[in-house]
Amino acid sequence: MLHSPRRRHALSMAAATALGLAAPAWAADNDAPLRLVITFPPGGSTDIAARILQDELSRKAGRPVIVDNRPGAASQIATQYVAKSAPDGNTVLVSFDTHAINPIAKAKLPYDTFKDFAGVTLALRFPLIIAASPSVPGKDLRGFIDAAKANPAKYSYASTGLGSMNHLVMEDLKRRANIDVLHVPFGGGGPAIQAVLGDVASLTLLSYAALRGQIAAGKLKPIAVTGAKRLPELPDVPTVMESGFPGFEAYSWIGIFAPAATPAATLRKLTADFQATLQSPDVHSKLTQAGFEVMATDGAGVDRHLREEYERWGKFVRSTNLKLEE
Repeated sequence: MLHSPRRRHALSMAAATALGLAAPAWAADNDAPLRLVITFPPGGSTDIAARILQDELSRKAGRPVIVDNRPGAASQIATQYVAKSAPDGNTVLVSFDTHAINPIAKAKLPYDTFKDFAGVTLALRFPLIIAASPSVPGKDLRGFIDAAKANPAKYSYASTGLGSMNHLVMEDLKRRANIDVLHVPFGGGGPAIQAVLGDVASLTLLSYAALRGQIAAGKLKPIAVTGAKRLPELPDVPTVMESGFPGFEAYSWIGIFAPAATPAATLRKLTADFQATLQSPDVHSKLTQAGFEVMATDGAGVDRHLREEYERWGKFVRSTNLKLEE
């Protein structure tokens, strides 16, 4: 007797269940493209990193990899899109540090940062480069601070948005240095750079990857690095710690997350593909030359880092009463 496709599917599922072989509700389609959803527009750190990974990740995963930029609302648009995507291993969030800060900054989010996602890997971290317009006085951070103290409210900095890492880091530095510098938020690294190039803002804080072209061309001058040590690519640029602020250390980071209901086996495959890609010699070299530090943790590692960053910056925001929403 012939059965309809729906009837045949029901019978096969019943048989599988009886044998203890029932498939998970969602299973990855190995032929489907892997979509990397980016929270910011092209030109920023997450976009640069994703495009360095793209070709090798496609080879490691054995399927096409698509970079999908969905900027807006301080990364909420892209993050909500992934939270509501099918948990089939075909769509992942390439998150930025805003993933940990948004639950601090926003009274209400259209997703739950800690319940709606499963960690895949903490892919990268990187210090921020404080880069100023050539017209700004001082050759280093100390020189800029002296100019800012002599001219309160004259200078400004461009961030990637309220509650972004570069916003919080600069606000921390302002308080330690006792300077008055205006915050001008933008929607990503590319627009922030353009703001400084156009003299809309005096400086910005971004990754070396995002800034190196403008630094090499002499259009922006790096005055400090927020990491624990100088970058090999910028050996003459001191750290913030060296500039008179002991213990000052801050990094932006890029993590990969999948929808929460993604099966464990699918998550393990995603983690393995990303780790293999990040650790491949060619990709690793390109990333380090761009100022990134390869982390390549497991899923638990990025989940733990997310929680640690949330707690660190939540404490800072509460202690300073910093305004993170308009």
